[in-house]
Amino acid sequence: MFIRYVGSMKSWILLFMMLLGFTDLLIWLDKGIHIQISSIVYLNTLFLLSFIGFFLWRYRKETKYAAALAALHQEMNDDWIETLPMAENVRDEVTSEVLRAADLLFRRKLSECKKAHLIENEYMASWVHEVKAPLTTMKLIIDANRSDPALRKIEAEWLRIYLLIDRQLYITRLPSLESDYVLEAAAIQRLAAKEVRDLASWCVEKNIAVDFEGEDTEVITDSKWCRFMIRQVLTNAVKYSPDGGTIVISTEMTEAGHVILAIKDEGPGIPAHDLPRIFDKGFTGGNGRLQNAATGLGLYLAQTVAAKIGITLEAQSGPGKGTVMRMIFTAKNDFESIRTG
Repeated sequence: MFIRYVGSMKSWILLFMMLLGFTDLLIWLDKGIHIQISSIVYLNTLFLLSFIGFFLWRYRKETKYAAALAALHQEMNDDWIETLPMAENVRDEVTSEVLRAADLLFRRKLSECKKAHLIENEYMASWVHEVKAPLTTMKLIIDANRSDPALRKIEAEWLRIYLLIDRQLYITRLPSLESDYVLEAAAIQRLAAKEVRDLASWCVEKNIAVDFEGEDTEVITDSKWCRFMIRQVLTNAVKYSPDGGTIVISTEMTEAGHVILAIKDEGPGIPAHDLPRIFDKGFTGGNGRLQNAATGLGLYLAQTVAAKIGITLEAQSGPGKGTVMRMIFTAKNDFESIRTG
């Protein structure tokens, strides 16, 4: 900061040196003034030392505010405007006023954006609910005419539309997940079985079998959002499984008390270079582009929800080896310590 300060004050330094030089020149040219060389050297030294002392004093005083702002920038938080340093001069006061005005403008714009986003979410949620009504009617008609082969094919397409609309509804609710989050005990395989039943028509269309392995272990989670995660993983498993394939849903308990729900498919697998990116928003990978039906949102949303409700989501895969998605639940003891803490 000192070098930058010297650079900003170079005009004042040049002015001082010019004035000192003019003084020395005047003394040298004026024949009426008789001063010894040692006295001139002493006078110049005194002026230079005085100027250096004054310059260092002004440096400390004028950069105190800037140094405080730099320290504030390193540890900036939401209420940073309330911790602005005290202004040392008029220039610092103007800077503080500009910062406060900028903060006020930013907060106003942010509030307007949040309000517009809230209105958009409310509109989208309302639209989804309205669309679900005719979809429900269509499902009743399909259920009443299951003997018709054409309607059975339509049911699979109906399911895809329903899943897309339902996912959009969850997307609108995602920003307020914390207020919609309820911990409760749930049998994890039972939750998965409900999602399998919802995807039954799609599985029948592709002749895909779903097997359950392991015990139906109880976990502490939010059932609604946990089912949403399972739905995204299962949808991917069904989408990429070959016709006549098998999806295995298994549970196991680790020594640390963590419950693991694994969903394994017999799809083409994920190349090693794609695996680290499968949870990125919008990433579809080579398989998704070949299928031409991937949006790159399913696993991204599942991972986003997992981070919010305390579930670890992992993927194991390889080309031609299928994919295993593992949902690792927090041990019950951890939740009990939170509740009693």
